[in-house]
Amino acid sequence: MVVRRALSGLREAGLVSSGKGHRGGWTLSRNPKLITLFDVYAALGEPVLFNLEEGRESSTCLFERAVAKALNSEFGKAKELLLARLKSVTLADLSAEFRRYAAQLDKHGEGAHHAP
Repeated sequence: MVVRRALSGLREAGLVSSGKGHRGGWTLSRNPKLITLFDVYAALGEPVLFNLEEGRESSTCLFERAVAKALNSEFGKAKELLLARLKSVTLADLSAEFRRYAAQLDKHGEGAHHAP
């Protein structure tokens, strides 16, 4: 069910399409050079990036407030950096990186892999 929901979000965003029958399945709807990781992230509903509880700057504990203020600020900066990076990496970039890794494995006679 989770995979189906994710693919539905990707389809609604115009990133993938599905076909029925013998040659059916899911395919990219656009050139991989035009799909960024941010596009995928947004299509999936912008899931939580950091699974760390934000501190409470309104706490009655002065130490907790000080720590929360520092950490919340850093989490915000980290999120901005990560989102910027997601906007700069395309599926074509990932595919090229995969192919480089696969070529290295082939050169060394290591195990099987699956090409995107």
